[in-house]
Amino acid sequence: MMQGVAKTADQNTLGTALPSLVERDGSAGHRYVTSAELNSDANAARNLADAVHYLGILHGHNPGVVELASMKTALPEARAWLEQAEQGFGRERLFLSQLTVAAGPLPSTPGHDKSEAAVLSQRHAIETLARSERTGCALGAAIALILDWQAIRAVLFAAAEKLDMEAPRSALPVTSDTLALADIIGENAAVQRAMAFGAEQILAQHRGLWNLLEAREAARDMW
Repeated sequence: MMQGVAKTADQNTLGTALPSLVERDGSAGHRYVTSAELNSDANAARNLADAVHYLGILHGHNPGVVELASMKTALPEARAWLEQAEQGFGRERLFLSQLTVAAGPLPSTPGHDKSEAAVLSQRHAIETLARSERTGCALGAAIALILDWQAIRAVLFAAAEKLDMEAPRSALPVTSDTLALADIIGENAAVQRAMAFGAEQILAQHRGLWNLLEAREAARDMW
């Protein structure tokens, strides 16, 4: 069960609390992300293709979380970071699109319509979060996406290797700059809590996606 950082943030800086949150509740901590089923067994290529397609549904559209957060964030301290995040995530989105095309059709899976509906609902939830009028919420969501993308990028790299594609170098903000921004913006307690909430919710949606992908893999094995 996810433990929030809001209480922790009252005692520590947000930049200190976020790495632990991402490690515990983000993609890297999900069993399926590092599983043999996704990385090394006989059906790994099929399962990676499934992951690529569904990551595309969640994050392959523009505007996405980072762009929407940029529209909603008037804090001047965040402007340079947001501009770099927009440019860098644009490259990631292109890479994801290229992987999706190269991966071909989605693997046949029982309950596909329900799966797609679930991810579309997740996308609506994160778009709503990134459009929040609560100062700091959208920025917290964007920060969590960039931090958690490191683990997601490892999955994309694995898919690229299976497809004999070259993966581009990341142009996203480096972790130290991202955490420094969280500390600066989070000096205001109310903004800190809003950023923590936005971050928690993005990570929850990512874990929900990995849960769904793991369930789809199991359903294919039983089919």
